[in-house]
Amino acid sequence: MPFVRIDALGADPDRLDALGRAVHDALVETIGIPQDDRFQVLVGHDGAGGSLRHGTYLGIRRDDGIVFVTITLRAGRTPDQKRALYRRAAELAEAYAGTEPHNMFISLYENQSVDWSLGNGEAQYCPSPGEGAAPATGGGG
Repeated sequence: MPFVRIDALGADPDRLDALGRAVHDALVETIGIPQDDRFQVLVGHDGAGGSLRHGTYLGIRRDDGIVFVTITLRAGRTPDQKRALYRRAAELAEAYAGTEPHNMFISLYENQSVDWSLGNGEAQYCPSPGEGAAPATGGGG
């Protein structure tokens, strides 16, 4: 059950949707989350009311096409799975939204099952004793 936030400078709704699809498809392909497990906040910054700052770091020159992607998910992915996710998200962002790979800045935040409530004020992945656990489907969150 990853939770994704995407912030993009100068992004209209179509570009934001394309970026959201790119990240989601990469999550499905590389770490096996279920297709219908899509929880995202997509935010476009116009440079006037809100902006994003970026610089050249580690020899990567970013520009105003910058996209910041934050993914919160349950711990347990291997370094190879994470590398594959970064690579595939950058490829798909370029294919779907025209975002150059050098402008995809992705960070992962891992947590535990008890850190999630998917609604109804319950911890579906870590129920109290006597409650039923959520079904273990695919590679969610």
